[in-house]
Amino acid sequence: MAVEQEMLVLRAAALEKAASRSRERKFFLIGGLLFPILVIIGFSKNYYFRPLFPEMGEIYSDMVRFHGAVMTAWVLLFAAQVWLVSKRNVKLHMKLGIAGVGLALLVLVTGYIVSIGSARRSAGEEFAGMSPLEFLAIPLADLALFVVFFGGAIVLRKRPAEHKRLMLLSALNFLPAAAARFPVEALQGLGATWFLGLPAFLTAAVIVLDTWRHGKLNKAFLAGGLLLIAAFPGRLYIAGTSTWLALAEWLTSY
Repeated sequence: MAVEQEMLVLRAAALEKAASRSRERKFFLIGGLLFPILVIIGFSKNYYFRPLFPEMGEIYSDMVRFHGAVMTAWVLLFAAQVWLVSKRNVKLHMKLGIAGVGLALLVLVTGYIVSIGSARRSAGEEFAGMSPLEFLAIPLADLALFVVFFGGAIVLRKRPAEHKRLMLLSALNFLPAAAARFPVEALQGLGATWFLGLPAFLTAAVIVLDTWRHGKLNKAFLAGGLLLIAAFPGRLYIAGTSTWLALAEWLTSY
């Protein structure tokens, strides 16, 4: 009788563990699908459907178009990787992960070139109340944090719990660029409150929801999330310092 009870307990524990994994896969699948949707909405007028909006002005340079293609590929790969994990196709997920490293390098290189080029071309203009040199702190901070989160995910690739959460943070890190271009004038009028506030809110929300659903707090997720949230107002502070302005001027002088 005791043996039968023990077997029932073990079976119940196994079922609960399987159910927990299923909930986790669904949680990250939703995040993986929501990310490209937000990016497409944000860049709908500026990039994806730009020919339909002649008021947006001239077509981007070849480098900007290439960077847009690279970022689109990374966003789609991110969604595909989440979907593969949800379908338990880990082997293909790992193979595509190798391509993801190369794509990440392209994201960094093209992102830096486009950011510097934009700051040069926009001299005398303002965005969200910031000069081009001040605003340069935002995309460069995105790239620096991408190195931290994506690099951490690669290092911890054999620890699935930490790996997938750091990858999610690497996606949330890129949301300010899409949020800043949402085709809603009222939202754009909010400036940094909107395009930095939305990712900060979503980051806090997913950490709380993840902790509630699994009954425990993932320390890597918390540390990375706090870093990301703190970096949003932090970059605004740094952008206005004389040290940053001197560095930005030096970066854009070459």
